[in-house]
Amino acid sequence: MIIRGAGIKSVLAVILAISLAGCSSSTGAGGDKGSASPSSEPAFNYTGAGPVTDQKDAKLSILGTNAWTTNVDLSTAGIVKKIESNAGVTVDWDLIPPQNYADAVNPRLAAGTGLPDIVYLPDQDKLMKYINSGLFIPLNDLVEKYGVNLKKIYDKSPSVKASLTTPDGKMYYVPQQTLTKNYMPLFMVNERWLKKLGLNEPATLDEFTAMLRKFKTDDPNGNGKADEIPLSMESKFVPMAFGPAFGLDLSNQFYADDQGKVHFSYYEPAYKEYLTYLNGLYKEGLLGVDYASTTSDQVTSRISQDVTGATFNFSWYMSMVYSPLFKDYDPVEPIFKGILPLKGPHGDQFYIGRTPVSGIFGISKDSKNPELAFRFLDYAVSEEAQTYYTWGIKDDTYTEENGVKTFTDKGKDNDYIQKLGIGPVNLPNIQSTDSADSVVAEWHAKLDKELEPYIHEPFPFVYALPDEASVESMSMPDITTYVEEMNFKFISGDASLDQFDSYIETLKKMNIEQVIAGRQAQYDRYKAAQQ
Repeated sequence: MIIRGAGIKSVLAVILAISLAGCSSSTGAGGDKGSASPSSEPAFNYTGAGPVTDQKDAKLSILGTNAWTTNVDLSTAGIVKKIESNAGVTVDWDLIPPQNYADAVNPRLAAGTGLPDIVYLPDQDKLMKYINSGLFIPLNDLVEKYGVNLKKIYDKSPSVKASLTTPDGKMYYVPQQTLTKNYMPLFMVNERWLKKLGLNEPATLDEFTAMLRKFKTDDPNGNGKADEIPLSMESKFVPMAFGPAFGLDLSNQFYADDQGKVHFSYYEPAYKEYLTYLNGLYKEGLLGVDYASTTSDQVTSRISQDVTGATFNFSWYMSMVYSPLFKDYDPVEPIFKGILPLKGPHGDQFYIGRTPVSGIFGISKDSKNPELAFRFLDYAVSEEAQTYYTWGIKDDTYTEENGVKTFTDKGKDNDYIQKLGIGPVNLPNIQSTDSADSVVAEWHAKLDKELEPYIHEPFPFVYALPDEASVESMSMPDITTYVEEMNFKFISGDASLDQFDSYIETLKKMNIEQVIAGRQAQYDRYKAAQQ
């Protein structure tokens, strides 16, 4: 990957794209027979490949997000135009910057009229408010008739199908998918600091703590100053980093144990152990006093100045950003390198993966040709389309010999592939491990496969029934605010851990157990849907 001349954020956007990188009348989820609106489209033998129609001048309108990079317009990007051309459809794109997407789209969905054929949803509609408002048509019949590629996805990933199936058995959305077990967030340490201090990579939480103490006191950067900041990470990564060592998924809040029982991580006895550990790091100065406000740019700056020895971030940072910050970095040998998850006091050892569905597309009730819209979406999740999303255009950004793809110099040019529309977020793209493996350093791709067995699935996305949705919408905002407030107070010492029992009682009064019961019912439906 060519990094010179490109900002770190834009480089990461590309790596994320190619590797991995957010109503009045109601027919409701149960108010129809699961069939699409009639179409004026004559019979067409769709095979799963382009074209998706034999009509001349076929057109669709699509509302979605534009690229994260402001100088890229996906409506004219080469990869997007290639998908349109192959499908035989001209698309009237209405693309909005992702940073403003929800604010711009929510009022249009609330109005419920004049929607385009296809809409990228601003959220995953967990509480089924768009479905229950009748904004989007059920896709079951269309999947059965035309879902050549979607059926392959569902056969390969039953969990995706289970997540997108409502309690009454209907499906309304086509998924955008992410990597779930590869290139996940993980701990990274400065290998040169370890070598200088004669330390091995830490395997347990205790060894990690001992390493941080050495980083703080033993001058591992060798400048004769006590300027080392042992551990630097964005605050959003702290629960994801340390929660698993105590068997908790704090980043997703809920988790199911091996017996299928659902827990709220912040309501567990192990959470007190987690807080006690982090409070200890805070007191020793191993978790900086500014940990709650530390930014990504600050972490990068500290690493570039060689004053930080450990961090936690998405995997691709280690070989694509952090190691190259050192002028003498040789891609053959890592400087900042990921380590296995730390084994906690009760033997827990894992990292948290991601849910497979990262976004959803629906066909609106206003679509004049829902069959054409569905076939376009089905082609857009085909393997052929995925190759465009992750590799670009053959003989331009990549070559292929004996089934092996290799990026060209253009394919390694950050600016070029961004403008070409790599990983287009306005389409139901699916991320690829193969393309990621070819971009990162060889040692990085090898390490990623070694880490794969340690990745735990997060709590699945499951639709909520009306009574479950009511409890969650009434209770969870206040619960989340209270948990976040007390989390910082417990870690910083502003609140004594002697108050933990009182904290638990407060959560109970805020109806957390009713919320957990709803999540349990959702999880049980999710598991049953995979049978």
